[in-house]
Amino acid sequence: MNKGYGTQKARARVIIEGRVQGVFFRYTTQEVANRLNVLGWVKNRWDRKVEAVFEGEREKVEEMVEWCRKGPPDAHVKSIHTYWDDYLGEFDHFSIIY
Repeated sequence: MNKGYGTQKARARVIIEGRVQGVFFRYTTQEVANRLNVLGWVKNRWDRKVEAVFEGEREKVEEMVEWCRKGPPDAHVKSIHTYWDDYLGEFDHFSIIY
């Protein structure tokens, strides 16, 4: 029960390694983030990894991080590095960075 303390907000940056480019990872991440009402961005990196920043309710951000451990059906996630930061509230939507 929440008891009126408000929803805890969180921010996480993740770097995902494996077969994560060319498998609709960014597009599917955006779909899941929109469904969970998580804000931020996702992008392909030059080193063939995917990087994302998630902001929102802590529980939903944690769901996004967990989802990234598997990714979309054609992905093969080898590892994920998660960095928790202070919530900044700097986003008004979730975007794919090209």
